[in-house]
Amino acid sequence: MPKSLKPDPFFQAPGIILDVRSPAEYAQGHIPGAVSFPLFNNEERALVGTCYKQKGKDEAVELGLAIAGPKLGNFVAHAKILAPDRQVRIHCWRGGMRSASVGWLLETAGFNVALLIGGYKGFRRWALSLFSVPQKIIVLGGMTGSGKTEILCALRNMGEQVLDLEGIANHRGSSFGALGLSPQPTNEQFWNLVAMEWAKFDRSKPLWIEAESKLIGMCRIPQEIFAQMEKATVIEISRSRQERVAFLVEIYGEADINDLIAATERIRKRLGGVRAKETINFLKEGNLVAASDLILHYYDKTYIYDLEKRSGTIYKLDISGLSAVDAAILVQEKSKDLRSQESGVRSQEKERS
Repeated sequence: MPKSLKPDPFFQAPGIILDVRSPAEYAQGHIPGAVSFPLFNNEERALVGTCYKQKGKDEAVELGLAIAGPKLGNFVAHAKILAPDRQVRIHCWRGGMRSASVGWLLETAGFNVALLIGGYKGFRRWALSLFSVPQKIIVLGGMTGSGKTEILCALRNMGEQVLDLEGIANHRGSSFGALGLSPQPTNEQFWNLVAMEWAKFDRSKPLWIEAESKLIGMCRIPQEIFAQMEKATVIEISRSRQERVAFLVEIYGEADINDLIAATERIRKRLGGVRAKETINFLKEGNLVAASDLILHYYDKTYIYDLEKRSGTIYKLDISGLSAVDAAILVQEKSKDLRSQESGVRSQEKERS
């Protein structure tokens, strides 16, 4: 019999993860890194489900066997290609018949098989429970065009823990944020990806996260994590407006003008009718510098509004003229100074008590 494992040992076990749910279930959300290995296609799964509701379990099982039977040889052949070491981890929706059936088949064919207790549903419970685990967060703030994402990347290369929410969401967090990027994951998959990252972090060390609104495009930051971000210490970087405009031009300079105009139209009401019209005219003229300067007016106001709602302490740091690497070094030094100060305060309070 294949061994059944809870999420933590399941992820530590060897072998490729095979998701035997239907393609539609996989597309909605799946364990990061898992490969779609459906026992039934979308139409077949619907037929078996309807049969179960109308005629009962026994009839549904018989129908499932009739559908899957002719495909068993192909399942084994495909699994051998995916897992030449014969090590596989398998799950379905609840850890029921689909994973058990494929697990039995592959074990019979000589594979070493591990099943996920509770299936994908059990994984989701495990994943969502992680968001409440406290983490020592440092929020990197700064107005649009400050280069926060590039600094986070440099911090990661320097050995710091970083959660790149925009990278996971495939979105830069503004009306223009999707331009030039691949489609966003579903919100469910976004949470799955965040959970797998969250599980890796050392709780005793700081975790760097960029200041974000609750929504990054269509992806919503888990409330438990967002609540921690709002209370966290903020290191707010600043650059000259000229640098920030140049940064936006560099990012969006290759974007299609029609896409830039459409993104501007989405914020017309907040940008203001006159300013939106001027921005669009500049875009049509190919004057991205002037257009970016006008757009920053809106995003600066939005950033200040969001920052004022935070309850954590904010420390300002001017990085004008610095590269992302040099800025990261300065930011890292600032964070170490702050932690040293906090440690000193705690020691004094302990002595007084």
